[in-house]
Amino acid sequence: MKYTAVAFTSSTMEDWQKDLLIAELGNLGYDTFEDLNQGFTAYIPAVNLDLQALETLLATEVQGYDLAYKVQELEDQNWNKLWESNFSPILVHDQCYVRATFHQDHPEYPYQIIIDPKMSFGTGHHQTTSMMLAFILENDFTDKSVLDMGCGTGILAILASKMGAKNVVAVDFDPICVESVGENILLNNTPNISSKLGSKEVIEGLNVDTILANINRNILVDQMPVYAKNLHINGELYLSGFYEGNDLEIIIAEATRFGCQFIDKKVLDTWCAAKFIKAE
Repeated sequence: MKYTAVAFTSSTMEDWQKDLLIAELGNLGYDTFEDLNQGFTAYIPAVNLDLQALETLLATEVQGYDLAYKVQELEDQNWNKLWESNFSPILVHDQCYVRATFHQDHPEYPYQIIIDPKMSFGTGHHQTTSMMLAFILENDFTDKSVLDMGCGTGILAILASKMGAKNVVAVDFDPICVESVGENILLNNTPNISSKLGSKEVIEGLNVDTILANINRNILVDQMPVYAKNLHINGELYLSGFYEGNDLEIIIAEATRFGCQFIDKKVLDTWCAAKFIKAE
């Protein structure tokens, strides 16, 4: 598959602004990102490149800092080498060790997750994924039915399964992610996970004990009514993909409107994750 590289450079962009822009580019189909000295490069399948959509996004999202970009068509190559070169193992709470297939095995940790991300999101390195993993480790998933929305590689679903979940449904709108989940299910021997391609329309009528959703603020707000409808009374809702402050306030207000009570939060580098309980 041929890819296009779009190099974004800025002398004034802060890390949180870069993270937010990357999240929005992900929604446009950019699936791999590489840090630069002053910016980053985003990669997208050439057939999916839409410069008009990119210009619209930049006009809306780039506020308060300078930004320039350069587009370059690339020849076919082994794209897995890109993430392999930047993918190091991580350890969460001294309990969950996340590694790739080419890293050394460490069976001494209670939970070991093997991820082959290909070009999908979710290796545990991003702050939001790390906080969601921490929330899972701190709570009881034994015999629970779980929904993982915006599952990426399926890393959250896999940890929930390893912690005793009865069954897990992993949903993503990106076919690459769904394919990656299938492969990672086999790597981690977690056959009680099923993957679905789509969004909120594919979970209608699905009643679960716990929902995990690491996406972004706007999608979380849009999907909140469906989450609440599909969550059992006293069920747990874990959300991330947004910032502390105004974003969190918006998320809490929307969750409360649909009967989900705010319980706790985690903050890492201004990114936020929050736990809710469905009270009614």
